[in-house]
This record gives sequence, structure tokens and C-alpha cells, in this order.
Amino acid sequence: MSWGTELWDQFDNLEKHTQWGIDILEKYIKFVKERTEIELSYAKQLRNLSKKYQPKKNSKEEEEHRYTACKAFLSTLNEMNDYAGQHEVISENMTSQITVELARYVQELKQERKSHFHEGRKAQQHIETCWKQLESSKRRFERDCKEADRAQQYFEKMDADINVTKADVEKARQQAQIRHQMAEDSKADYSSILQKFNHEQREYYYSHIPTIFQKIQEMEERRIVRMGESMKTYAEVDRQVVPIIGKCLDGIVKAAESIDQKNDSQLVIEAYKSGFEPPGDIEFEDYTQPMKRTISENSLSNSREGKAELKFGGKSKGKLWPFIKKNKSPKQQKEPLSHRFNEFMTSKPKIHCFRSLKRGTQSFCFHKELMKRTIGKPTYAFEARDYVVSLPGAAPEDFSNLPPEQRRKKLQQKVDELNKDIQKEMDQRDAITKMKDVYLKNPQMGDPASLDHKLTEVSQNIEKLRLEAQKFEAWLAEVEGRLPARSEQARRQSGMYDGQTAPPVSNCAQDRESPDGSYTEEQSQESEVKVLATDFDDEFDDEEPLPAIGTCKALYTFDGQNEGTISVVEGETLYVIEEDKGDGWTRIRRSEDEEGYVPTSYVEVYLDKNAKDS
Repeated sequence: MSWGTELWDQFDNLEKHTQWGIDILEKYIKFVKERTEIELSYAKQLRNLSKKYQPKKNSKEEEEHRYTACKAFLSTLNEMNDYAGQHEVISENMTSQITVELARYVQELKQERKSHFHEGRKAQQHIETCWKQLESSKRRFERDCKEADRAQQYFEKMDADINVTKADVEKARQQAQIRHQMAEDSKADYSSILQKFNHEQREYYYSHIPTIFQKIQEMEERRIVRMGESMKTYAEVDRQVVPIIGKCLDGIVKAAESIDQKNDSQLVIEAYKSGFEPPGDIEFEDYTQPMKRTISENSLSNSREGKAELKFGGKSKGKLWPFIKKNKSPKQQKEPLSHRFNEFMTSKPKIHCFRSLKRGTQSFCFHKELMKRTIGKPTYAFEARDYVVSLPGAAPEDFSNLPPEQRRKKLQQKVDELNKDIQKEMDQRDAITKMKDVYLKNPQMGDPASLDHKLTEVSQNIEKLRLEAQKFEAWLAEVEGRLPARSEQARRQSGMYDGQTAPPVSNCAQDRESPDGSYTEEQSQESEVKVLATDFDDEFDDEEPLPAIGTCKALYTFDGQNEGTISVVEGETLYVIEEDKGDGWTRIRRSEDEEGYVPTSYVEVYLDKNAKDS
């Protein structure tokens, strides 16, 4: 099967077909080029997507990636970044191995095709020239033969005419001979040209054209083979990255399998654990028998002796809510809890005022939603304190606005940061010291005295950082030392004293309520008799100031800008009238009319021996 023998007369169709083949190859090149552009665009979009969901530095998102699920998601983003890189590899390999190579081959193919068809056209032109020569000699031979016949007929006519002279007859005879000779010469020339044309025609159809068409056929077959090889390369380029893409997908699966829900739950506990114990049971208050109020302690004791004792849920009376505003009006009969609950469900939110931290002077207001007004859910004093320190510019340096466990973590984090800063400064000091030694040994390299100022500055920074670290370590030790005591106190609240009894407290319960109707659960460290006396004493307007239970010395200056706090100056000595009950605040007094709360970490407390024994 050869184009030269089978398609000897299809020169024009072969020219069109080969041009179509080149067009197909160029179309395939364009297809691969667009595929590479798609791969690059896809890789770029994948990288942008991965970058978009990467955690931002020094942000809350970076802290969230402690959880295994977030770590797995981060691993997925990294794997997708590598996945995008493989699509870039596909684009690069297709460009270099297919697009560039085929574009060069197409140019070579066009040149080869042009040369082959140029030879074919040249052969065509040669055979056409030979054919024209043959036609010309044939017409000349035909014309000479006709002229010879006419000359012979004219001679015969002249020879038969008796009236024509002999000279005219001779002239006609000679002319006929000349025409016959010319016809013979034309015949010989025509015969020669015909033989030559037949030879050229055989060469053209059996040698030149088959050879040229065979070359064109081979060229076309090479084009087809090259296109097939390019398609194989197209598939191989994809197949080469499949193992790596498979590893990326395996990495995503491995990251998903590494998710540990228990570990994440533990991290949530570590992140949000407050360190407080759950509140104990709510005291039962009997409203069926009104309490007969009296001023003297004798009548109070007689009243207690005359009434039946009630057992409460294993819990002694706690201290009064520290922020309740004193009610100067006569006491009203307290409504049952069910009535107050209905009133709570139907009433609109309003702002409640609490008893002043300075007895009888200022008042402290909080919104009821902040105090978590829910029947049966205790409200802690530290919640009010959290609101105070959350005001603009009021966040304490020792994180005393946080629950104990969170405060401990913050302090530990601060200590670690300070230690890292100290280590950096020490490394810098060591480097400066070494440089100074080099300068001392080689004065031409620099002046050692020029480093003294820098060395002194670094040493001062180290000293400042150490003092700062010691301060935070002291706060940390204080928190860590106080957590067990607070747990022990909570255990006492949760029912260690089930056998204790208490008298009826029908109308006195109102002063122990938080502003939203819930009850305080903070345990008083005073005896039961003293608590009862305090409860009873709060029913009256003329309340005596609390006695001093010790003294304290201000370690740092505290600017008490919020209501209920008091300003102190570093080194100042004041009286302690109420020690820290676990909320991070100590109540102190400067004079009879000037008292308030300060952060416990800002003062050093010296309790009296009697107060410690009690």
C-alpha cells in the first residue's frame, strides 16, 4: 500500500489532506496549552484557598489550632498546598514535553511538506512542458504533411497541363520535393519528441511521483505517530504525579484519623476550667412562722430556744451578699419563691442596686443579667468583681479578674514569656561580653569602652525582667497555694456539716439574697452564732462598722476608680476588716468613713492572732 501507486493522480487531494493533518496537530497543541493554563489556575486557586484558611499569626485562630480537629484541618490545608504543587508540576511537564516539542515539530513538518510538494509541482511542470513540446511537433508534422500533399498535387497539375512551360513544371516539381523533405523532417522530429515524452511520462508516473508521494506518506505517518506519542506523554504526565497526590490524600486521611475527641475535650477543660467547686444546696427557709424581731441579744437567744430547730441541707449560713444595698424601709413579709419566680418570668429587665462596699455611703450597680438571675443558681461576688475589672482601663495586672484556674494559666504564661525574654537578654549580654573580650585582645577591631553603655543597658533590662518575673511568680505561688484551700471550703459547702441545725430565718433571708433573687453560697469563716448576730444586725439602720482583724501593707499603688474600691499608695499601712474569701479582693479601712476593696495581690496582710485562731 503506497500513495505513489494508489494515489498517483491525487496530488491536490494529498496536499489538502496533509494540511488538514497539520491543522489537527496544531489544534491538539492548543488543547494541551489550555489544559496547562487550567492546571496553573487550579493550582493557584487551591493555594489561595489554603492560604485563606490558614490561621493568622497572633490571633485567636492560632490558639484554636491546639485542638486535634483543628490540627487535622491545618494538615489538610498543608496537604492541599502540596496537592496544588503537583498540578503545577503537571502544567510544567505538559508545557515542556508536549507543547514546546510539538510546536517545534510542526514548524519542521511544515518545511518538509513544503519541500515535498515543491518537488511534485516541479515534476508536474516538467511533464507539462514535455507534453507541450510533443503537441507542437505533432502540429508542425501535420502541417508539413498537408503542405507536401498540396505541393505534390500542384506539381501533378502543372505536369499535365500542355500549355505550361517546362520551367514552370520543373519549379513545381522541386517545390513538391522540398515539401516532402520538410514533412519527413517533421515526422522524424515528432517521433523523437514522442519517444522522449513517453519516457518522461513513465518516469513521472512510475518514479518521480511515487517517490514524492512516498515521502509525503512517510511524513504524514510520522505526524500521526508523534501525535500518538504526545497523547501517551499527556497521560504519563498525569500518572507520574498520581503517587504523590495519593500521598497527599493519605496525609489527609491520616490527619483525620489523628483526631482525638477525648483530647479535645480535655483541652476545653484546661482552657475554661475556673477552679471553683460547684455550689451546694439552697437553704430551706420556713415562711409559715413569722420571726419575732427584737433588738436585744437576750430576746434573740430566748427566741431561738423557744422555737423548734430546723435542719438545713448540711450547710451553715453564709456571709451576706457583699453588694446588696441596705433597705432603709421597714421589712415586708417575704413572698414565696413561686410568687417571686412568676414575677421574674413576667417582669422586664431592670438595673438592680447592691449594697455599698463602703457601708452606708456608696452603692454598686450591676445589670441583673450579669448576675445571672436564675432561681436556685447561686451568684458569686467574683462575678461582680469581674464586671468591675472588665471596664475600660480596669484590667488588673495580676489577672485577678479571672477565675483561679484561668488566672493560674495566664500567670504561668506570663512567667514563661518573661523567662524567655530574660534568656534572650542574657544571650545578648554574653554576645556583647565576648565582643568586648575580642576588642580587648585586638584593639584595632574596635573600642571596648564603646560597649559598656550597651552592656549596662542590657544588665538593667535583665534586672527589670527578673523583678517582673519574681512579681508574677509570687502571684502564681499565691494562686497555686490558695486553690486547695478554696476546694476545701467548697467541700464544706457541699455537705460536710449535715448535722448542724439553724433556727428559722423567715424574714431575715431577704438580706442574704443577691439582687436577682438568688442566694449567695460563699461560706463564712465565723461561727454560727456570729453569723446569726450579723444577720440580725443587718435588719436595722444603725449598723456598726466592722472591727479590724489585722493590718496590711500596700505592695503596689492601686488607683481605686471603680465604685466600692479604695485607692492605696505603695508602702501605706491600713486596717483589714474582711479578708479575701476566694474572690481575689480584701476589704480594708483607712479611717471610719473611708473603706473599700483592693486586690489581695496588691497588699501584704498581717492578721491578728485572735483573728487567726477564730
